Amino acid sequence: MAVIDWDEVEYALDDAKAITWDTCHKIYVLMDDEQVAEVRGYGYGEEPDSFFTCEEQTPSQMLATLKEWFEKSCSLKFIQAVETNHEDPNAGYTSLIEQGATEYELCYICGAEGCEGECEDDYEDEDEDEDEDEED
Repeated sequence: MAVIDWDEVEYALDDAKAITWDTCHKIYVLMDDEQVAEVRGYGYGEEPDSFFTCEEQTPSQMLATLKEWFEKSCSLKFIQAVETNHEDPNAGYTSLIEQGATEYELCYICGAEGCEGECEDDYEDEDEDEDEDEED
């Protein structure tokens, strides 16, 4: 599973025209005026505080807003940059934070986020307990 890297988002915001959120899990960084108009046509921005342009927020303010939205989003959350591509509209999407990304690597032993192998000590303790039981 991917780990969240806010550096990619911050880099995209330098050229972003706007940011928007569906108030559930879809978060977009809009890279051109055509995308701003298209997304508004889909109804994005109708909810308060769910759409900001580069005239309303600086890149650092946008980053803070995206982090807030990301925190409030459901577990399906993702952030994509979107730019117009007339030949292949799907090619205009760039994943900045993929769906399912976590703050920390998942532990290869227990699968917990941020464990960093601490559970290995627990597993070793269990093995030692089992060895002691077998000796008795």
